[in-house]
Amino acid sequence: MFTGLVEAVGHLQSRESRGGDARMCFTVGELATDSLALGESIAVMGCCLTVVAYDAVSFAADVSNESLARTTLGDLGMGSAINLERAMLPTTRFGGHMVAGHVDGVGRVESITQDGRAQRWKFSMPRDLAKYIAEKGSICVDGVSLTVNAVDATAFEVALIPHTLAHTAFAETAVGGEVNLEVDLVARHVERLLAASAVGPRQMG
Repeated sequence: MFTGLVEAVGHLQSRESRGGDARMCFTVGELATDSLALGESIAVMGCCLTVVAYDAVSFAADVSNESLARTTLGDLGMGSAINLERAMLPTTRFGGHMVAGHVDGVGRVESITQDGRAQRWKFSMPRDLAKYIAEKGSICVDGVSLTVNAVDATAFEVALIPHTLAHTAFAETAVGGEVNLEVDLVARHVERLLAASAVGPRQMG
């Protein structure tokens, strides 16, 4: 599990074809690696990846065809900035919201508007995700926990404060850029509970 609070910005260092999918290597930026371990989970642009090799300045992860096809990882250019977050600890302050690192869909930056010292960003989204996104609810965009300020059937808006712009890969994201979206886990579970209730209890025997 993650919180959607980006710990560091790294960069895509290399991509190597491995048996039909890919092994990708990322620099870690200022991410703390002193206790990094093989098999550990790291969120890369909101995608939960498993560390298969690492050193003091980078780590490698095997990325499946499913992840390459359903996220923006497959389209990253060499040297692209990436948001990084290590899995949360039981003692971590829960400053964002519950993030699984499982991307639900890919959106696109539709507009960026200055709003005081902050910026209002509008993102398009797949229509089937609209029901999970609520005004003042949470959404994870490229691994960043954000609050939804407005939403309709095809798009939503958030406000990015100067700190977020300076300490995430949003600093290198422009209008037209694609982003990974993960909706609130609570909304997913509520839908499942409602669907199960509508069907009714299963009969024994």
